[in-house]
Amino acid sequence: WVALAERFGTLPLTTLAQPAIEYARNGFPVSPLIGQLWQRGYNKLKNQPGFSDCFAPEGRPPRIGEIFRNPDQADTLETIAATNGDAFYRGELAEKIAAFAREHNAALTLDDLKNHRADWVKMLSRPFAGGSVQELPPNGQGIATLIALGILEQWDIGRYTPDSVPWLHLSIEAMKLALVDLERYVTDEDHLEFPADLLLSDAYLKSRAQLIDPEKAGDFSFGSPQQSGTVYLSTADASGMMVSFIQSNFMGFGSGVVVPGTGISLQNRGAGFSLDPHHPNVVAGGKRSFHTIIPAFALDGDGEPLMSFGVMGGPMQAQGHLQMALRIMMHKQNPQAAIDAPRWRVVQGREVIVEPSMDRNTLAALRNMGHSITLEDPLLSYNFGGAQAIMRDPQGFYIAATESRKDGQALVY
Repeated sequence: WVALAERFGTLPLTTLAQPAIEYARNGFPVSPLIGQLWQRGYNKLKNQPGFSDCFAPEGRPPRIGEIFRNPDQADTLETIAATNGDAFYRGELAEKIAAFAREHNAALTLDDLKNHRADWVKMLSRPFAGGSVQELPPNGQGIATLIALGILEQWDIGRYTPDSVPWLHLSIEAMKLALVDLERYVTDEDHLEFPADLLLSDAYLKSRAQLIDPEKAGDFSFGSPQQSGTVYLSTADASGMMVSFIQSNFMGFGSGVVVPGTGISLQNRGAGFSLDPHHPNVVAGGKRSFHTIIPAFALDGDGEPLMSFGVMGGPMQAQGHLQMALRIMMHKQNPQAAIDAPRWRVVQGREVIVEPSMDRNTLAALRNMGHSITLEDPLLSYNFGGAQAIMRDPQGFYIAATESRKDGQALVY
């Protein structure tokens, strides 16, 4: 937050943090989707140190529509803003976090917090549909979107109608191939076996595209990823600045461990590490784990900002980026129509989960090609992600779109 505000902001952190401080101190009504997920989180994490005191102060999770207040977090946000973030890494908050870790025999130390840094990284990019898609480099999963898009361009995916059998089949197969590479190679950028952009070379993508059978589903075997707990924000202003921003503590409430008196819920991104000593993503000190959070950006053919977009939802994020880019950039669908369209999600092997709104004849054809199709209600599973997007129209105005499956909102002011 501090690094972003210092480089791109026009207001002090004390001003920027004020709305969040007010929501934490004065409360907000719990929305329907969040209320249901909160109950799930409570059932799983209620015995974690500090969880219930913070997130279930009445001895239960807040009910839908009930006002939830977190005064400790309000004080924490005020301290962070007043010290320009320093208190979280070196000051009183850091000391409370480290002391609570020691109390519970955890590995986190004060030195770990002191040594944290925010990195400015070079985006990975892949030309697509007359423009380009921009993703964060490893240790995130954005490269999987770029790999899949590159494979689909080898198949000239634009010649097929959106949601047709060949369009869906090729998209699913390309995503499978991308996820194989993601599982095998992606880790902290400093620990990669080779530069990440080698996975995006034309020669490599062509060789991968040749593995797809246009008539039959393949089985490329990769590990089944986990759930997430993510917030994505897309914003744009009159000056032309656009921001694609995402943050997450993983699995809804993260570790479920809350530092007493602070409202700080500790994350559990270490779950993204491998325990295989021969894998590049093996757990190690001073190393960042593979993670799922990936804000995305698209540029037009002149290299100017076209769209700020993202899809919350753990392993769904890279797959959601692919589906959004295909619909909006290649097929020129309205961003809201693209978000509302039926989604699919590759799980493992030939298993694909789709929304029940997808055409039944199309599903039958995909099954005949060897895809193992399962229908899943997005309002019950929450596993098809949550998309937000702002696109810049050539005439100079913005088109904002929000997720109908979640509690998102498009606001203009």
